[in-house]
Amino acid sequence: LNKPEWYLTQILMWIGNHAKFLDDKIQPILDKAGSSVNAGLEFSRGLVMLILEKLAADIPCLLYDDTLFCHLVDEVLLFERELCSVHGYLSSFPSCMHILSEESCFQRWLTVEKKFALQKMDSMLSSEAAWISQYKDITDVDEMKVPDCAEAFMTLLLVITDRYKNLPTASRKLQFLGLQKELVDDFRIRLTQVMKEETRASLGFRYCAILNAVNYIATVLADWADNV
Repeated sequence: LNKPEWYLTQILMWIGNHAKFLDDKIQPILDKAGSSVNAGLEFSRGLVMLILEKLAADIPCLLYDDTLFCHLVDEVLLFERELCSVHGYLSSFPSCMHILSEESCFQRWLTVEKKFALQKMDSMLSSEAAWISQYKDITDVDEMKVPDCAEAFMTLLLVITDRYKNLPTASRKLQFLGLQKELVDDFRIRLTQVMKEETRASLGFRYCAILNAVNYIATVLADWADNV
């Protein structure tokens, strides 16, 4: 259960190793028979069905172990990315994302995603470099004077988007968007709490860093507004 990468990698190896044989030997036979079937894709589809069976059996066994469940989700997302980008697997075919979208599994995924996101937010705001810009010495790069915690937070949101963007239904994506909105509001509350501690020094370093953070986050969110 703790090594889903073993069988996921094995499937990718089989797909890669058989590609030339299927293209050179099997596809011409199908073409000659007037079939529209793509041998490589059908082979991939058959192997993915094996994975779906395996996942359906494994997921109930690790649903309440955060570490194992997160590791499985990470490995499945990496597998899906390589399957589509390297081997041209079609989004209309059955995929692991359908298994992750099933109610019990999906709700668990949302729960652990939120838990780990909040932990990351704790660490990014308690870091010694939280209010310092990484690029403070490079003027042309750092016009917005973005503190490290704000940049890390927006990267966190971007990573979450990247993880859920290939879910098969809009309704599931919207539930993840709801999580992101919660995280933005949580971050806003945290910034407000820090700001209240700094009101006596409103021209101080940290107070200005908070204003820069808010400006940066608002600007980035506005840039993302066109991303459906």
